[in-house]
Amino acid sequence: MNPTPLNPPLPEPKNIIPRAFPGITPREIEELLFCSQIHQYPPGTILTHEGQEESKFYILLTGQVEVTKTINNAEKRQLKTLQSGDFFGEMALIHNAPRAATVTTTETVSVLEIEKEDFDSVLRNSSSVSIAMVREISSRLRENDKMAIEDLRMRANELGLAYEKLAEHELARREFLNNIAHELRTPLMAAGGFLQLIQRGAITGTKLPDTIDTISRNIQQITALVNDILFLQEMDMILPKFQPVDMGSLTREVIQKYQNIAAANMVVQHLEIDPNLPRVSGDPKTLERALMSLVDNAIKFSPNGGQVMVAVYEENGTVVVRVSDNGIGIEREQLARIFDRFYHIEKSGEQLFRGVGLGLPIANQVIKQHNGRITVQSQPGQGSTFSLHLKALKVVF
Repeated sequence: MNPTPLNPPLPEPKNIIPRAFPGITPREIEELLFCSQIHQYPPGTILTHEGQEESKFYILLTGQVEVTKTINNAEKRQLKTLQSGDFFGEMALIHNAPRAATVTTTETVSVLEIEKEDFDSVLRNSSSVSIAMVREISSRLRENDKMAIEDLRMRANELGLAYEKLAEHELARREFLNNIAHELRTPLMAAGGFLQLIQRGAITGTKLPDTIDTISRNIQQITALVNDILFLQEMDMILPKFQPVDMGSLTREVIQKYQNIAAANMVVQHLEIDPNLPRVSGDPKTLERALMSLVDNAIKFSPNGGQVMVAVYEENGTVVVRVSDNGIGIEREQLARIFDRFYHIEKSGEQLFRGVGLGLPIANQVIKQHNGRITVQSQPGQGSTFSLHLKALKVVF
């Protein structure tokens, strides 16, 4: 805090001091001026530092300063703006304590500065200054009380929201464990039951190949679920290595993988790819996994057949993969939770849907790792549209 040379003309301090201390006598003004100095500071100068022990009292002659305080060790809050005739810095000097707030100039200011020893002397000898101090301290204490009450109310609200979120997570955890138990128990019991029948010789001849296929499908279901859980866990710990990726080719491969599943669900897939599509920087394996989750959901939630339309195109430097269906859609209150881990839509009308709610969280996590985003638009009964947005790689010639 370095004062700049004084640039006249300045207002007469004798005319400013009575604004700060109404009723002050000429003798008291002279005593105040005798033990003080006038300095000028440019904009952005910190005159008092919150938390530091300093020894000056200030009366603002010209210009304007801003008073700020750090709340909850993070949030910087503006308390007030002071102008000509206001004073500051007295609280720390009276209580021999660190500064309670930071005061910063917002324009060029001139101030009357008084050191602590002289300030104490003025308080002892000037009843007008002492009364003004009592009045100002009382006012600031009331303001501090109001701010403390407001902070407590805000903290209480935050605590309530945190508790509510914790309760939601606990409910989701229990639901997830129940779903996992169900999703694992059903194929395990089926596979185990058929194996026992084979071991006892109850299934032989022409029935044996179909039974083995059934066992294989159930084991594949178990494996897929375990892989999803492990995949999500690994994503939190291991960042993949990126390379240029052709999202058009990758999307075509995903659509081909789902041809049989789509046909079994009486769903017709359509694919449109921009022929001039730029590449993106990413990991092909995880991007494929994210896209598979969207296509799988589009087919799954079109239980009565329909169409799944996939388009890959470039828009304003971004590669977009849009997956649309005309299935059951998503209710408004569910949209906010569909990317939460282990949340899944279990029922729509009379239709039940299996799953544990890992597909969309996986897709969301993958796209976040690629510095992209997922958007969703949906209307109940009319279908949903999920879009992956990934930054296109610039072509260097």
